[in-house]
Amino acid sequence: MRALRCRVEGRVQRVGFRRYVLEAARRLKVSGYVRNELDDSVTIFAQGDEEVLQKLIEAVKSPPPPAKVESVEVVEAKPEPKIKFFEVKYGRIGDELQEGFGAMQSVFLEYWGEFRDYRNEFKDFQGEFKDFRKEFKDFREEFKDFRKEFQEFRGEFRDFREEFRGFARVADENFKFIAARFSEVSEKLTAILETLLQESKKTSEMLEALRRDSKETREMLVKALTLLEKAVEVSRR
Repeated sequence: MRALRCRVEGRVQRVGFRRYVLEAARRLKVSGYVRNELDDSVTIFAQGDEEVLQKLIEAVKSPPPPAKVESVEVVEAKPEPKIKFFEVKYGRIGDELQEGFGAMQSVFLEYWGEFRDYRNEFKDFQGEFKDFRKEFKDFREEFKDFRKEFQEFRGEFRDFREEFRGFARVADENFKFIAARFSEVSEKLTAILETLLQESKKTSEMLEALRRDSKETREMLVKALTLLEKAVEVSRR
């Protein structure tokens, strides 16, 4: 097992950085701890296999916003077998409350900056929408003309609707007739299948009886041949 001690500097306090390191370390099955320092840096003690420790360092270097890592100093450390899991070493309650509020404030300000950028883009689109509004006014007159044409087609649609209704009635009657005939055919097929099953059962019983009779006849023939052989031997003597 290898152990490392890291000193991380940058925007790493009051931005949720320790929680990010905790989740990354537990995902990689690394044991150790992460702790805030008074000089606004963060200390990370981690121990595990070489490969997972390297992955943890890479994750530490690339946290999600609003955290920002400026430098990571890594030194070898003595493994501590008693440490089995990774945890956050918390400070005083006041400092931790300030940490939580600061993290929320940092995230809010990060999103607020993005929204301000989008607001400028919306202002640019506002001018384009005004131009489209004028075009829509021109199309409105064309829509009025199309409305008159739709009114003429409405009468034709009524005629088609009546035809569809008649077709639906005929189709419904045909489906009912087919369903009735299918029911009759199904009943007849069921009766035929039952008859075939009964005949098959009788045939099986007859074959079984014939097999038993054949066995008995064979046994009688064997006994008769045996007696005949004995009689022939006696006559020879």
